[in-house]
Amino acid sequence: MFRRREPLPILKRSVELLWPKGGWRRSSTYVAHRLRRLPGTPYRIAAGFASGAAISFTPFIGLHFILAALLALLLRGNLLAAAIGTVVGNPWTFPFIWLWIYSLGNWMIGGDDLTTLPQTLSFGYIFENPFKVLLPMAVGGIPTAILAWFVFFWPIQRTVDQYQRARRRRIRRRIKRAQQAVGKFDTAGTRRPASARTTEYERQP
Repeated sequence: MFRRREPLPILKRSVELLWPKGGWRRSSTYVAHRLRRLPGTPYRIAAGFASGAAISFTPFIGLHFILAALLALLLRGNLLAAAIGTVVGNPWTFPFIWLWIYSLGNWMIGGDDLTTLPQTLSFGYIFENPFKVLLPMAVGGIPTAILAWFVFFWPIQRTVDQYQRARRRRIRRRIKRAQQAVGKFDTAGTRRPASARTTEYERQP
C-alpha cells in the first residue's frame, strides 16, 4: 500500500539509506512524530522502541526485527515501536556499535586485542572464526543492550506521556467549544438537555 509505484534504483536506494533525501534531521523529526502518535500507553510505546534500540546493539544482523519483536512481546511493548527502534542501528552507527561491543566483550572474556584481527575484516572471516569475532561481540552486546534499553525507555516514556496528555487536553477543549457552538436552544426555542447535545456531537464524524 505504501510502496512506490516505480521502485528506486538500487544505487539511489543505497544513497538514501546512507543519507536520506530530506536529511537526517528531518528523518529524525518524522520518526519522533510517528512514535508519539502510535496507539498505546506510554509504557508500551517506550518499551517497544527501547527493545528495538537495544537489539541494535547486538551483532545478529538480519534478525534484528525478529529479536526486537520477541523482546517487545516479552516486555509487553508495542511491536511497531520496536520496528521503529531498530533504526538506531544503521550504516552510520554500526561501525561504532560493533567496535564498542567487540572491545567490551573481548575485555570481559579476556581475549586478544584488536591487533589480532585481519586488516580487511569480512563476513567470511567472521563466520569462519565465530569465537574470535561473534562471541566477543555477543558477550559485549548483552550488557550494552540492557543499558541502552533503559537509556531509551525513560525519556521516550516521558515524551509520549506529555504528548498524550497535551493531546487529550486539546480534544477536551475542542469538545467543549463544539458543545457551546451547538447552541442552547433548538429551532422551536426549547432548551435541549446537555446530554442530548453531547450525544449529537459524539455522533458527528
